[in-house]
Amino acid sequence: MKKVELKNVSKSYDGQTNVIKGIDVSIEPGEFFVLVGPSGCGKSTMLRMIAGLEEISSGDLYIGDLLSTKRSPSQRDLSMVFQNYALYPHLNVEQNITFGLHTKKVTKAEQKKRCLETASMLGLSELLNRKPRQLSGGQRQRVALARAIVTQSPICLMDEPLSNLDAKLRAKMRSEIRQIQRKLGITMIYVTHDQTEAMTMADRMMILHNGDVQQIGHPLDIYNNPANTFVASFIGAPPMNLLNGQIGDHALILGDNRSISISKKMMDELPMKPMNTANLTIGIRPESVQLAKEGKMSFFADAINVEVLGTETLVTFEVGSKQWIAKWNGQWNIDIGERMPLYIKEDDLLLFDADSGDCIWHKEKVEDKRTLKEAML
Repeated sequence: MKKVELKNVSKSYDGQTNVIKGIDVSIEPGEFFVLVGPSGCGKSTMLRMIAGLEEISSGDLYIGDLLSTKRSPSQRDLSMVFQNYALYPHLNVEQNITFGLHTKKVTKAEQKKRCLETASMLGLSELLNRKPRQLSGGQRQRVALARAIVTQSPICLMDEPLSNLDAKLRAKMRSEIRQIQRKLGITMIYVTHDQTEAMTMADRMMILHNGDVQQIGHPLDIYNNPANTFVASFIGAPPMNLLNGQIGDHALILGDNRSISISKKMMDELPMKPMNTANLTIGIRPESVQLAKEGKMSFFADAINVEVLGTETLVTFEVGSKQWIAKWNGQWNIDIGERMPLYIKEDDLLLFDADSGDCIWHKEKVEDKRTLKEAML
């Protein structure tokens, strides 16, 4: 296991276009670290700089304790899995897996031993004599992963390796990759644009947007406490409901004569004073929009779309000029146009500066994972 550290790392083309802007991050030994963001945010470029396939314009890269900014890819002691797998079509599975070992001066006997061990781990033992064209997408992905693992490098880089697979196979491979990483104890840096992959696989993750780091942290901490409106809207399915609003008399004014009551305690905690709130954005997670009961109600809304997904129901309604979504467990029989009494707790609210997008108020939430023992009590 090795540590990877980037110190004020930037990447520019022609000395003008910055695609990566001053990134500082320390990736711990044995950590599964995910780079996530929309297409074009710079995550693959950052991965290629760590691999040595892209030159670092400024800043320093440390792999282990060695300054590796100018070292060649072969000197960095890492492996990489590419998005398109990059298998050699004229070689069989075994030859693809062991292809890079001869450059490391590994003996034939040791190559065979490592190949058989890795193939057994990934369920490829029966496929060693097949060519890549005879394999399914999932099998090719396993071969590419096997080729990275067989080198026994302490660091593995993965560039959107599941993007070519169907949804069911992607879910299966997510679990398999995570189990293998834990078993081998390697440091893994994984690039994806899929926030579900990031949430389910990462020990920690970095969210990038236009080459800038938006937030680094544990998945649930980022989900519960997003740093800005971009993170709030990017992480979560469905994304966070957002709307520009104002602070009234012990209430947040949403528009259309709708409001959410807030306590005097929350009013006192807000960083701005009432009547000075034109640049305020209100956020609420879909699962925090509740059906009102026991006399507690925030406002009425009419259902404009209902999606029953089996285990949960998504109900769309309008607030001000925006469409919001409520996410409720179970199967709900709600008609389009039906009027719903809704309730939102103040502890579930987030407030953002509408100009900068930065979060300016939220009720601090810790990662509240229930254990089996707690569930059985």
